[in-house]
Amino acid sequence: MAEITLDGIRHAYGPVRGPDDYALKTLDHVWTDGGAFALLGPSGCGKTTLLNIISGLITPTEGRILFDGKDVTLLPPEARNIAQVFQFPVVYDTMTVAENLAFPLKNRGVKKADVRARVATILEMLDLAALADRKAASLTADLKQKISLGRGMVRENVAAILFDEPLTVIDPHLKWQLRSQLKRLHREFGHTMVYVTHDQTEALTFADTVVVMVEGEVVQVGTPEELFERPRHTFVGYFIGSPGMNVFPVRLDGATAHLDGETIDLPAAASAPPSARTELGIRPEFVTLGETGIPFTITRVDDVGRERIVHGEIAGRPASAIVPEEGEVPAMPRATFRPDRINLYADDWRIEFSS
Repeated sequence: MAEITLDGIRHAYGPVRGPDDYALKTLDHVWTDGGAFALLGPSGCGKTTLLNIISGLITPTEGRILFDGKDVTLLPPEARNIAQVFQFPVVYDTMTVAENLAFPLKNRGVKKADVRARVATILEMLDLAALADRKAASLTADLKQKISLGRGMVRENVAAILFDEPLTVIDPHLKWQLRSQLKRLHREFGHTMVYVTHDQTEALTFADTVVVMVEGEVVQVGTPEELFERPRHTFVGYFIGSPGMNVFPVRLDGATAHLDGETIDLPAAASAPPSARTELGIRPEFVTLGETGIPFTITRVDDVGRERIVHGEIAGRPASAIVPEEGEVPAMPRATFRPDRINLYADDWRIEFSS
């Protein structure tokens, strides 16, 4: 296991003429030894670029990467003692399941008895024991990907295990099972794990710390709770949650926000730079529909079982509210916001309330 330090990392795939030419913008961060981390963001945001810099498949244009304080920036992947699981299965079709799992250990001269014991553990953990002697060529894509996951996890002394959207080809009903198994492996063996995904459910259920990225920039690093309750950037509010956070343009006046002629009481006073674009963010879970508050125009109601998601508009902007299945929704509702769950933003970045 290793502590991973990203020191001024920045990367461009072509010639650099200006800041916009960088696919990965400047990043300084330390990932603690033995942590479970997720890189979360939409396609093209720089997640895989960063993962490949960590693994050694890409040398960053600028900055250094350190494992336990040792500079590994110029070292190839095989010299970094990492395991990597890719988006699509990487297995040897002519080998059996057990032979595929044993290969990384045999390649490193591990004793036969230790190989057998470790392979048996991984086979059991991934529910592959019954297929141990089957050739990989005869298996489905999702079973092959389970072998790939096992190959990534079979070595006990790796500096880190890197997962690049590893559940893409996995049948949906198996995904929750594999996420649980990865979490169990992490608890049992304490590997440093970095997991790339665009799926918020995968990221939030797997990781202790989530790194949210957009357009090559890290906009927040935090626990799942912090991302949900205190999004540091409006993108985090949009991207995390289903549906995402409501965001409305407002004018701030002390402890009051003004929205299209309506007023919203804030938990405390707040201010922003005079030229900044100010917005109020509130998650649908903390919007109440009733007889008082701001007019809410309903456009659609989705019944998802235990609750209903009411979609509509507030001041001409898209808005959502979540109400209990048995809750009453007036025909012409008005919305109120829970004050202690309001977030404020200036030019997309969160601002704090006065103490």
